[in-house]
Amino acid sequence: MDYKVKIASTLSTILPDLDVETLKAKIEVPKDSSKGDYAFPTFTLAKELKKAPNLIASDLVDAMDTSDYQKVIAMGPYVNFFLDPKAAGANILKEIISNENYGHNTDGEAGHITIDMSSPNIAKPMSMGHLRSTVIGNSLAEISKANGYQPIKINHLGDWGTQFGKLIVAYKQWGSEAEVRADPINTLVRYYVEFHAKAENEPELNDQGRAWFKKLEDGDTEALELWQWFRDESLKEFMDVYDSLDIQFDSFNGEAFYNDKMEAVIDRLEEKGKLVESQGAQVVNLDDYDLNVAMIKRTDGATLYMTRDLAAATYRKKNYNFVKSLYIVGGEQREHFEQLKAILKEMGYEWSDDIEHIVFGMITVDGKKLSTRSGRIILLKNVLADSENLALAQINEKNPDLPNKEEVAHEVGTGAVVFHDLMNERTLNFDFKLEDVVRFEGDTGPYVQYANARAHSILRKAGNPEIDPEHLEISDEKVWETVKLLGTFDEVIRRAWRDREPSVIAKYALNLARTFSKYYANSKILVEDDELNARLALVQAVSNNLTESLRLLGVKAPSEM
Repeated sequence: MDYKVKIASTLSTILPDLDVETLKAKIEVPKDSSKGDYAFPTFTLAKELKKAPNLIASDLVDAMDTSDYQKVIAMGPYVNFFLDPKAAGANILKEIISNENYGHNTDGEAGHITIDMSSPNIAKPMSMGHLRSTVIGNSLAEISKANGYQPIKINHLGDWGTQFGKLIVAYKQWGSEAEVRADPINTLVRYYVEFHAKAENEPELNDQGRAWFKKLEDGDTEALELWQWFRDESLKEFMDVYDSLDIQFDSFNGEAFYNDKMEAVIDRLEEKGKLVESQGAQVVNLDDYDLNVAMIKRTDGATLYMTRDLAAATYRKKNYNFVKSLYIVGGEQREHFEQLKAILKEMGYEWSDDIEHIVFGMITVDGKKLSTRSGRIILLKNVLADSENLALAQINEKNPDLPNKEEVAHEVGTGAVVFHDLMNERTLNFDFKLEDVVRFEGDTGPYVQYANARAHSILRKAGNPEIDPEHLEISDEKVWETVKLLGTFDEVIRRAWRDREPSVIAKYALNLARTFSKYYANSKILVEDDELNARLALVQAVSNNLTESLRLLGVKAPSEM
């Protein structure tokens, strides 16, 4: 039951000028539970009612039917509502254990959400720098689905652009086919880093790189063959990482896919009179948006990332008819997406307002930024392997007889890395230290997984009985904080989508795990009395919500650890 709706309905009977949705939006949850379970502030009513907020609060309580609540009292300018823990708790537990999709809603009405995510560059390994886009995008896809949308996950591979011209120059000048075949990705990265080092003193290398990319765009056979080889080898490595993270995509159409779709974009810009020449290049003036000019074609006729992104946006709208189009890309690309939306608007596409740049902060290691160009790379596959080893070491220490230890270590280790990323608010930078991430205590993914595994263990000890959904009252008041949290899951799922913020789910899971662990440490659950069924229902509900929270983050929930 949505108790905010219930309270809003109660208030609407004495505040008929305000509808239930308006009242619901004003209702708060006090940080101090001694002040009630919910509170309604009266400040905004003072002007209309020409009365002090504290007097309004008192009058509302006097006029209200409070029979459905344990008590309702005025505390200064607030009306504070206390629910009946036994009755409300029973309703919450019944709803959770009776509904396998508890917390989900149909707000999205099956609208399509395209999510441009991960998008690593061909001929470069997936580093820790790719983690954020990948896991934030995957989690937002699951969260959108829980809110009734249909997500379409697009891995817009960086498989086109001047960097391929540079790589071809490096390969032809000092590369070796045998070297590449023996160790494709590491060798290609070495060539790329070496190219930029040499270009510092030999700037003509950059000109050669641009020339080879123009050949690639024009369909030069040698350029295309080298490009296809580099792409195929890269995809093999990428898929190993995606398989480890258990992340799938609906499309791998990268930049190259749009090579034959850019002329339509250029034609429309010309028809609208928006494409102008500037020093031999073709640009769009964006002064009206207080943005820099956007280059669409270089002086040599080669296209740019912007040209391909415009083609991708129009293709996605035509083929997926999205209601929202999300781009999970770091904050340093903010101006690019402002330009993208502005150009689409100039092209006459009002749906440009449905494009959202989902910004995220950087991961640093020892306080330093990661960079492929400078050669400062920490490979994501190595981090995931190390996290599994750390998890396995702790499992061997805590539960050496655990069946399928390697499988559980994979779920815990990989989940620890994903959870740690998503636990941080996405716009913030954070420093990564693996030893702190893969701990079974503290604010970590393994801590949440362990709380869930403990719930499974309790249910196994009880014989995994079938729970009666009609006798779920618990008289122990210590359980109420856990039950209250269980009942807010639908609000959490809505807020996570509204704010495009997976950390809302992660923090909820941590809070629920902590609250349940505190209850478990101070109460006996497996006692043969009239409330055993209700307590087992509580344990089942906690497990359900923790498992679903982890799933929405892209993290597994092992039943034993």
